[in-house]
Amino acid sequence: MLIHSIYEGKKMQKIIIACLLIFISINIIKIPTALGVEITKGGELFQIHCVGCHAKGGNIVRRWKNLKIRTLKKNKLDSVEAIAYLVKNGKNNMSAYKDRLTETEIETVSAYVLEQAENGWR
Repeated sequence: MLIHSIYEGKKMQKIIIACLLIFISINIIKIPTALGVEITKGGELFQIHCVGCHAKGGNIVRRWKNLKIRTLKKNKLDSVEAIAYLVKNGKNNMSAYKDRLTETEIETVSAYVLEQAENGWR
């Protein structure tokens, strides 16, 4: 009886480990897809709301206030949180978008801007 219980315990342990591995594998595979969707959505939001002034990370109003990584770092805007704050509240000539975009959309477009800046807007 004891041997049977040990055998059943090891069998159950193997089943649990297999289920965990499958669960982890499925979630790891989904992560890049989810991030890709967010970046695509960020690009769409940028095209709708930002590209008029910030095409290719530039700035048609004030050229020195562009979205290039060097400028973002200089102005302490080199994090998603800092960019999101600026998008939400605006500053000087830049309008606030808190009434036009949801919090999620602001975070998404901010992540897109930072990623594009880090990649040289290619």
